[in-house]
Formats: sequence, structure tokens, C-alpha cells
Amino acid sequence: MFKNDIVHTSHAKNELPSEELLAVIFEYMGKITAETDLDKLLMILADLGKRLVLADRCTVWLHNSENHQLWTIVAHGIDPVIIPDESGFIGHSFSTGQSIIVEDAYTDDRFNRAIDQATGYRTKSVLCIPFRNAEGIVIGAFQAINKQTESETFNERDLEILTLAASYSGKSLESSMLRNELIETQKEMIETMGEIGESRSQETGNHVKRVAKYSYQLAKLAGVPEMQARLLKHASPMHDIGKVAIPDTILLKPGALTSEEFALMKTHTTIGYNVFKHSKRELLRTAAIIAHEHHEKWDGSGYPNGLKETEIHIFGRITAIADVFDALSSERVYKRAWPIPKVLNYLQEQRGKHFDPYLIDLFFQNLDIFLDIRTKYSEESAGD
Repeated sequence: MFKNDIVHTSHAKNELPSEELLAVIFEYMGKITAETDLDKLLMILADLGKRLVLADRCTVWLHNSENHQLWTIVAHGIDPVIIPDESGFIGHSFSTGQSIIVEDAYTDDRFNRAIDQATGYRTKSVLCIPFRNAEGIVIGAFQAINKQTESETFNERDLEILTLAASYSGKSLESSMLRNELIETQKEMIETMGEIGESRSQETGNHVKRVAKYSYQLAKLAGVPEMQARLLKHASPMHDIGKVAIPDTILLKPGALTSEEFALMKTHTTIGYNVFKHSKRELLRTAAIIAHEHHEKWDGSGYPNGLKETEIHIFGRITAIADVFDALSSERVYKRAWPIPKVLNYLQEQRGKHFDPYLIDLFFQNLDIFLDIRTKYSEESAGD
């Protein structure tokens, strides 16, 4: 134990009284329970820690066991901060499983002054507390910096308060990480299944990836909220999954389909819908909508249900544009790839017929975005 690990101080006059502590805890319990995004949850927990112990700054670190690193999010839209899992005070707290109270960081050999020197910030008092998952394994740690009271140092009351918060936080973070892992697994499975569906019809390998990226960008331009736009992006690879049930004699036919063959081909929309329609997972329910409606047309002449205009879910209307743009500009078993100018002319001709006119206008107003995606994820590109 280092000499500064435990500091005994009397409570300063401006410590939070018990009733205010309880009010803060109850306020944040609701936020923590409702948040499903791991990055945002980390920031909520950091803000909770900051308020509970009256710190100038508080950070919640999580462990990446594969890379032996600790990482955290310090602001929205900023890349994670990553350090070795034995670095500094937080690394020591994590690796030993012990809490640390330091009165002045600059008197402790464990302190890395590089960040202070780069930012001009002066770290003084520090409180680090590890937190565990349900099995008692340390998965991360709280770090509070610079106590904002008359004493300017953290004390055993802070240690007790933040330890309680850490106990609750560890379980919340474990649940969030497991949920995120499940969602990521679903996304990977959906993209893989989408690629399997495309490979059966000998379509281009990056088709599902391009359609997903076109769809996401068009959704954002149309004002679809970020969470819904991401759902569309991750579900859109399944738009043609129903083709796995279409016979090769029809799916791979190089010439025009007969009316009977085309009628059978059209059933892929309903087949795809039926695969996912009963799922309780929002991602898979979204895949059901896209599979079912991406061949509907704005003027009502599409299939399978002849929906028109806004009767068609916006996910179906967006995917229709993304799918047709990519399909026409890519080589298929039954046709050569169209030149881009010819594809664009066709999309304009189908404005208000096949396609939502508002979405088509957005597409052309931001054409460079979609052409850049087309180039980046071409069949010759090694990009993912």
C-alpha cells in the first residue's frame, strides 16, 4: 500500500448532504436503466460519479481483455481513449482490485504527467475504484479527479459512496455489454445471411454492403433519427433473403422470365417477411419490413401488395432506391452493368412512379455521397 492510498480527512462544510445524495442516485437510476447505448451509459455513469463525490472530472473505464487495455469515452463523437491496463492510477486500481485515494498526484510515482503536460490541466487529488461483474471479476474502474470542496481531497465517505455506485455500475455495464454483443452478433448474422442470399443469384459480393450504406445515408438526409437509420442500415442486407427459396432455374436464368416464373420470383418478398415477422427483436422486425416492401412502388404498381406512396414504409422506399441504383450499375447474370449516366437517367424517369419523389430529389442533391460509396465499395476495392 502506498502512503497516499488512504487519506483521513474530516468532511468539508460543502459536502453533499445525505438527502441530496439520495436524490442524485434516484435521478440517475432511471437514466441508467433506460440507456441501451454503451458509450452513452459510460458517460452517464461518469457524470453520476462526478456529482456524487463532487469531483471536477470523473471517468469510467472498461477492460478489453483481448488487448490488455482499458478504454473510455470522454465525449460524444470522440474516439475512445485507450491505455495499457496497468498504466497509471486507474491501471493500478484495476490490476490490483484495490481502491486508491491520492492527495496529490505529483507526489506519487504511479502518476503519468504526460496528459497534464499536453493539456495544461493540473491533476491533484484522485480517487479510483474498481468495479466487478456478477461473477466478481474486475471489468473496469471509476476514476474521479480533483475534489471540488474546501478540503480539495477525497475521503473515506467518497470511497463508500462511489464504491456503492461502482457495485451497481458493474452489473449495469455487464448487462449493456452482453446486450451489445448480442446485437453485434445479430448484425453479423444478418449481413452473412444477406450475402448468402446474394451469392445464390450470383450477384456482386459487395451489393448488400453498398445497399446498407446507401440506405443509411439517404435515411439521415431524409431526417430519420440516428437510431432508426442505423436499424435500417443493419437490417437492409436481408432485403432479398427470400431468394434462398427461389429455384436456381429461375434465379439464375439469363434470359427474360415468363409470367409464371416472374410470379414465383415475386414471392421472395413474402418469404423474407415471413422469416422475421414474428421476431421480438426490433432489428429483425425491421428486416421483415424491408424484405416485404422494397419492391413496392410509389404509384402502386409494385408487389406484393400494391402499396402506394406513404402506405409504403419509409424503410421500403429508401431501400428501393438504394437497391435499384446498385443493381442497375452492377453486372448480373441476366444483364451487363449499366453506365452510371444511364442509371441516373432511369432513376429520374421513375421519380413519382417507382420512387418517392422527395427521396429521389435528396438522392440527386447529394449524389457525390452515393457515388463515393459506390467507388469505395466497388468489387475491386479491398475495403470492408
